[in-house]
Amino acid sequence: MDIEVIGDDQYGSDAYRKLFDEIMSDLDKAVLIEKVKLVLKPKTPLFVFSLVLKAEPARKTIPDVCNVRTEGSGIHITITQERYAPDILSALWARYGRMNVYQQTRFDIDVSNARESELQEIEVSSGEEDIREIMGAIWRTMPEGIKNRKTLIDGNVITVVATEEILLPEMIAEGRSVHESMGGAAVV
Repeated sequence: MDIEVIGDDQYGSDAYRKLFDEIMSDLDKAVLIEKVKLVLKPKTPLFVFSLVLKAEPARKTIPDVCNVRTEGSGIHITITQERYAPDILSALWARYGRMNVYQQTRFDIDVSNARESELQEIEVSSGEEDIREIMGAIWRTMPEGIKNRKTLIDGNVITVVATEEILLPEMIAEGRSVHESMGGAAVV
């Protein structure tokens, strides 16, 4: 994840870069983010946090994040994207019951009385959940006292314009400019 910080205070800029990186890494969201631009103007006060996701969050089913094969009267699943492991297991338990789901290893699961075609329907991530978690991480990164925010979301670009004061049109315009520079649309 490439993080660019624009601000007058070098110490503050470095601290925000580190804080943003740590929060996204702790929440396991750094892997989703390609680049970040943080504009810090505490004297104004104006904070613009913009990020580009590697891909637009989308609905994921079990076959999207696992290798699946039929074995006898059941299926064998090998998880290929670790971040979805807890959701996969929960979804399988809900659909087939715990008695029919046997977890051999952390990434290998056998499911009795199941068919591959049924797994196409089992959602393990809606995509909206990633956006909510990323937005929550952005709020945690911002300074305390931020009350007014405007969020711009366009495809895989998310920009938050925030201030402690009244959100003025020129502040929103600056946020839109940053949003565009990251690849977002001019009108969101």
